[in-house]
Amino acid sequence: MSGIVIFDTKFGNTEKVARSLTAGLSRSGVSVKCVGTKEVRPDSLKQYDLIVMGAPTQTFTASEPMKEFIDKLEGVVGLAGKKCYAFDTKLPSRFSGSAAKYIESRLEHMGLRPIGTRASAIGRGSVFALDSGEEARFEQIGFELGANLLRKD
Repeated sequence: MSGIVIFDTKFGNTEKVARSLTAGLSRSGVSVKCVGTKEVRPDSLKQYDLIVMGAPTQTFTASEPMKEFIDKLEGVVGLAGKKCYAFDTKLPSRFSGSAAKYIESRLEHMGLRPIGTRASAIGRGSVFALDSGEEARFEQIGFELGANLLRKD
């Protein structure tokens, strides 16, 4: 089982969460790579069994760089049927929106299948910082996702 975790980040927090998910997936036995949206070619994604994507929530949805990256996936042949997972970083208010919801919706529209309930890493402050324990929580999420995937395959 191979996977890739793709992220966009503004202050580095979404990257921290992506790296935590990657560590958990790796610990479960998934061969996984973690890259920013600028470091990956959309057509290279067809080589992975699992595609994980995350972005900061900005103006109620995914960041513009993540939206632009997802737009590039529309024409890629071979993604339908692959497994996916979406996550985001956001403020604790239910009114802040969700990048993960946007990402998951777009990936499902392309025929990818979510393997778990999307999740949000919560942070606060005028200079956004993750709440204590969020990185550990996402490492555990990654481990559980990977363990479930390997058990099913």
